[in-house]
Amino acid sequence: MNKILIVDDDRNICEILEFNLKSEGFDVTCCLSAEEALEKVNEDLDLILLDVMMGGMSGYKMAETLRNDQNLTPIIFLTAKDTENDMLTGFSVGGDDYISKPFSIKEVVARVKAVLKRTNTNLLPSDETNNALIAVKDLIINPKLKEATIKGESLLLTKTEFELLFLLASNGNRIFSRQNIINNVWKATPYITERTVDVHITRLRKKLGDYACLITNRSGYGYRFDNNILEK
Repeated sequence: MNKILIVDDDRNICEILEFNLKSEGFDVTCCLSAEEALEKVNEDLDLILLDVMMGGMSGYKMAETLRNDQNLTPIIFLTAKDTENDMLTGFSVGGDDYISKPFSIKEVVARVKAVLKRTNTNLLPSDETNNALIAVKDLIINPKLKEATIKGESLLLTKTEFELLFLLASNGNRIFSRQNIINNVWKATPYITERTVDVHITRLRKKLGDYACLITNRSGYGYRFDNNILEK
């Protein structure tokens, strides 16, 4: 049974979401503040539904705190702020999806299931050929472990970031348009814009450090992973 943490300072919203998600078979816990939620976050959680605007710590700050603490639990933001910049802020601090208020319960349930499906579905086929390590000098991408390391140090990548890195690296020198990337990485999640891809590429490059140069952009076409750029 998937465990979901709801964090919203509106008690009515918490109760409505809790009732309906429990009816769908989820194990649900509610918190009325980010501060309370941070005390209850543990490794058993499968997903967090997180309000953005709350008294005290905001949802964005809570998400940033979790990611800085190496917690990669999927996060869906719930918010009345629905501009594109607000959405990109949510993704930039490590969110996996973004639902604007007011929302329908059916939409929330569908988005929860979509994010959990992405989280629980292996990116790769099971044959050994496609499970081969990808190595570029000290950067090692391990599709079996869903892990990337540099000089033996594990990179703190969200599932989306790992899928993005693997998609590009396993198709070295092939250019992917932003829409191609959305179709491959976010295929189960609606409402993803091309700017969302740019935000995730920026976050991924930052985490790659000296290896950020491997992900290149060809203006007007898209992104690619240049296996040979470090040799140039």
